[in-house]
Amino acid sequence: MPNHLPGESLEQKIEERIEEDKFIKFLGKNVVGLADHLGKLALLFFQIIFWMFRRPFDFKNISKQMNEVGVNSLVVASLTSVSVGMVMAMQTGAASKNILNEPLFVGTAVGFSIVKELGPVLTAIVIAGRVGAAITAELGTMRVTEQIDALYTLGANPVKYLVVPRFLACVVMVPILTIYSNILGILGGLFISVYKLAIPSTRYYHDIVDFMRSKDIIHGLIKCVVFGIIIALISCYKGFTTKGGAAGVGKATTQSVVLSMVLILVSDTFLTNILQFFKIG
Repeated sequence: MPNHLPGESLEQKIEERIEEDKFIKFLGKNVVGLADHLGKLALLFFQIIFWMFRRPFDFKNISKQMNEVGVNSLVVASLTSVSVGMVMAMQTGAASKNILNEPLFVGTAVGFSIVKELGPVLTAIVIAGRVGAAITAELGTMRVTEQIDALYTLGANPVKYLVVPRFLACVVMVPILTIYSNILGILGGLFISVYKLAIPSTRYYHDIVDFMRSKDIIHGLIKCVVFGIIIALISCYKGFTTKGGAAGVGKATTQSVVLSMVLILVSDTFLTNILQFFKIG
């Protein structure tokens, strides 16, 4: 007896089976690939933690990377944070005027939005785009030109020499840069409040101080540390696994920036829920 339906040709049955097999192979390949990447990321993270506390400590290289991550990102972070603070104040003032006929709690809205959410996320995205891309391109170039293999030959560990300083720089400087960005964002909101919305500066100040608590600031700083880990880990991993010469470096750099930004936004959702569950902010 034939094992296909009446009216269905054997060729159609074979084509459907081939399509099913292709889908299963495609799904399996991607699942296995994802598991492989996650495993390598976890291994890289544990290697970083292991080598981070092993002597000798390369303070010169660490300070150089901190300068690259923090100081060299001040201009773009400043422009971003001031613009966001000014826009937040304008939007909040306009909305409260439409509802209450008076701009109320502009300082509260601007302060909480920047400190808990916009400051950490936007600063991390800026650093992912500027610093993360540079880290991936630099390490990727070293990989395709076999400089990383040369370090193994010379008896130096590439993770300790190349990854650990960049990892520490991101974890330390992202929160510091975020605090700086938060201050500028709040000052940008103050400028709009005083000169456009005619809100006294003392009122704007008390709208923030009277309602904000230290746990709200800690809420944003915890996010910054996680974002710094994400940027450093993804950037270094993509750099270390670059293949295909110059074209591969460009591809790895693009993937690093996109993946870092996506993970920052996704992790922000989970972190917000977790921190609210533990009543941190």
